Amino acid sequence: MQPQESLFQYLFDETERRPLTVSELTAEIKDVVERGFAGVWVEGEVVGFRNFGGNWYFGLNDGTSQVKCICWKGTNFRVRFEPKDGLTVRIRGRLTFWEKKGELKLTVDSLEPSGEGALRAAFEQIKARLETEGLFADERKRPIPFFPRRVGVITSKSGAAFHDIVHVLTRRARSVSIILAPSLVQGEGAADSIRRAVVAMNRYSLAASNRIDVLIVGRGGGSAEDLWAFNDEALARAIRDSKIPVISAVGHEIDWTICDHVADLRAATPSAAAELVAAREEDIFATLHARHERLAGVMEMKRFAVDARLDNATSELQTSFAGLVQTATSRFSDIAARLTPATLKAKAAAAGNVLGMLDQRRAAAVDRGLKARNEKLNVEMAKLNALSPLGVLTRGYSITQTEDGRVLRDATTTKQGDNLKIRLERGKLNAQVLSSEET
Repeated sequence: MQPQESLFQYLFDETERRPLTVSELTAEIKDVVERGFAGVWVEGEVVGFRNFGGNWYFGLNDGTSQVKCICWKGTNFRVRFEPKDGLTVRIRGRLTFWEKKGELKLTVDSLEPSGEGALRAAFEQIKARLETEGLFADERKRPIPFFPRRVGVITSKSGAAFHDIVHVLTRRARSVSIILAPSLVQGEGAADSIRRAVVAMNRYSLAASNRIDVLIVGRGGGSAEDLWAFNDEALARAIRDSKIPVISAVGHEIDWTICDHVADLRAATPSAAAELVAAREEDIFATLHARHERLAGVMEMKRFAVDARLDNATSELQTSFAGLVQTATSRFSDIAARLTPATLKAKAAAAGNVLGMLDQRRAAAVDRGLKARNEKLNVEMAKLNALSPLGVLTRGYSITQTEDGRVLRDATTTKQGDNLKIRLERGKLNAQVLSSEET
C-alpha cells in the first residue's frame, strides 16, 4: 500500500476510527512530500535572507505565495554569489518536512541568479572578488603567438560559433589546423563542461606532437541568462591557469563576461577571434612581399651608387694624373729653356722617360682601382641576390600561384581544371591542373 493511500485510509475509512498520533501524521506527510517532490525547479524573489553559521535561510516569494528555503554551507560554497533580498533566483532542490515543528522547507541543491537585476548583482560580486585577487591584471596576460599553427576551439559542435570560426580560418588561413573540444555553452552543467574542456585541451597539448598554440573559448550571442555559464568563477580560474593562451569570444560586441576579463585576449565575436588568428598569416605574406619590394629597391640603389662612385673615382684619378703630367711638362719646359743646347738633348730624353713612366703608372693605377671596385660591386651584388626571395629561381625552382595570386603549397587544395601561374627564373607559364597526388 502506498503511503498516500495509507493516510487516506486512516482519514476516511468508516471501519477504522482510531485517530492518528501527531507523529504518525507528520511521518506520513514527510514520506508523501519528500518522495513526491525529491527534485524540483522553483523561481522566485529572495525575502528575509540571513546567513547564520554559514547556512543560508530565506524565503522564496512570487508575490502571492512563499516557501521557506535553506541552503546548507556544504552546498552554498559552490554558489559563486551571495543572494540578497529582492533578487530573483532559480533554485533546484527538494522539499523536506520537519516533523517536530510541522514545517515544510525547500532544501537548496543549486542556486542561480534569474533576471537582469540578479544576474548583474552576481556578476559584480564575482568580478570584484577575482579582480581583487589580480586575475584580470595585464601583467598576467600571455601573448598570443604571432603565427599559430594549431588552434583549439571550445564551443558547441552544432552551434553557429564553431561553423563561423571554421569558415574564417579555412578561407583566410589554410595552413592553420583546428581541434574542437565540444562542450555545453548554455544551461545547467555548461560552466563545468567548458572548464573540463579547457583542462583537457591543456593535458592534450603537453605532448610536443600535439601542441596547441592558442585556444578560442566562446559561443554566439544571447541573453544574459544564456551567457551566464561564462561568468563561472571555477571556469575563470581554469582559464587563468591554462598554459595555452586563451582568446575569449562570447556573445556579441556589447556583451562582456568574466571569461572576457580573465582571458589573454577578448574578441567581440567568434568570427572576430578567428580573424585575429588568420590575420597573423596574412601579415606574414604581406611583410614578405613588402620586404621583397624594399630589397629590390635597395639593390637598384646600390647598383646606381656603386656605378656613380666608380665614375667619380675614375674621373678624379684621370684628372689627378693629368694635372701631374701637366705640371711635370711645365717644369720641363722651364728647365729646358735654361739649359744649353749641349745638355738640352740629354735632359730632354731623361725627362721624356720620366713622363712615360708616370703615364704608365697612371694607367696601371686606374686599372687597379677599377678592378678593385668591380670586385667589391660583385661581392655586394652576390650578397643581395642571396637574400632575395627570388634567388631560388636561379637554381631551377619555381613559384606556383593560384589565379587569385595565392602561393600554392599543397597539391590537395587544387582540383582538376584549376588554372595556375608558374613563375620561373625567366618569364611565367600559365598552366592547368590535369590531376594531383599526395606525396
